[in-house]
Amino acid sequence: MTASALTRPGERDRLTTKIAELDWRLIGLICVIAGVGAAMLYSIAGSSWSPWAINHLIRFGGLLVVMLGLAMVHPKWWFRAAYPMYGVLLILVLMIEFTPLGYEPAGAGAKNWLNLGFTRIQPAEFMKLGLVLALARWYHSHTAQEARWSWKLIFPVGMIGVPFILIAKQPDLGSAMILGLTGAVIMFLAGLSWRIIAAGIAAAIAIIPPFVMFGMHDYQRNRVLTFLNPEADPSGTGYNIIQSKIALGSGGLLGKGYGLGSQSQLEFLPERHTDFIFSTVSEEFGFLGSFTLIVCYVAVILIALRIASLAHSHFGRISAAGMTAFFALFVLINGAMVMGMAPVVGVPMPLLSYGGSSMMTVMIGFGLVLSTRVHRYAELPKGNSLF
Repeated sequence: MTASALTRPGERDRLTTKIAELDWRLIGLICVIAGVGAAMLYSIAGSSWSPWAINHLIRFGGLLVVMLGLAMVHPKWWFRAAYPMYGVLLILVLMIEFTPLGYEPAGAGAKNWLNLGFTRIQPAEFMKLGLVLALARWYHSHTAQEARWSWKLIFPVGMIGVPFILIAKQPDLGSAMILGLTGAVIMFLAGLSWRIIAAGIAAAIAIIPPFVMFGMHDYQRNRVLTFLNPEADPSGTGYNIIQSKIALGSGGLLGKGYGLGSQSQLEFLPERHTDFIFSTVSEEFGFLGSFTLIVCYVAVILIALRIASLAHSHFGRISAAGMTAFFALFVLINGAMVMGMAPVVGVPMPLLSYGGSSMMTVMIGFGLVLSTRVHRYAELPKGNSLF
């Protein structure tokens, strides 16, 4: 299908044309990763579809349909929804802090869910989507010089900073970290001056020690100190990281075999179906299996970035790249976490770990990326109007 065919009136809106323009490599890789997740959840449960594997597959099947449906949506609708979506999600985050509707699930350690009566949601997850769209909308309407350095940058900084502070205060450090880093990556991709980037990195390095000592809750501070020396408390705060390292190392080159991972099967490995599922992959399939899975993740990221680079509109480029950024950060932080290279902050491995909110966020994000691919020749108006 040529560019001219896609831009002829009537031709570009045909459903069959849009379906043909989907990137099926990306869709296939997403299905492969989710399928590996289902297989591992089946193994972890003792070769049983319940309680995790079947729910994982049902969720993925439903969200795959949603993702493909969103890919058919013209970017102008994402563009118009950007600011209103961000505003609604920010209100939901505020409601957790200032209304009795916010609550803390048992054992979660953070008040980060909202009970709306008819449903329960985790606004921090969806805030990542809202932030990406809002920042893409802002940068679309401003010049390259303003994106590089201008007093107007106070607006994107505020869009990142306000939800970051609110979510970190819940305290949900993992979601706040993903949110802040995603915003920083988007500002970098939009052309932020290297001097500002260097100053920001220096400021972050300087503020980390006092933040750890005085700005964190005790259990969060213990996680950081445990990351630095997990052997100091091997049966307490260091237990998770130590068991994860044992699972990673014991798999060797080819692994112990499917369903034969002692750390996961005997339940030595904590949160083996969510945060530490990658450790189970390494234990059962070894270095070769885990490396192959990482290659799949890298391929997804590269294909998505390629799609972002092909978009004609600045909004399409920034939004698709931003969605790819938070997916990549999920992979990077979880991978570092299970290997003991980062503190345990409750970040799942996307599409692999069990969990509905994370999977929904990722699949909606890829719906936008695919929409950018299908409508890559679309042009969007400049301007600062709300809708």
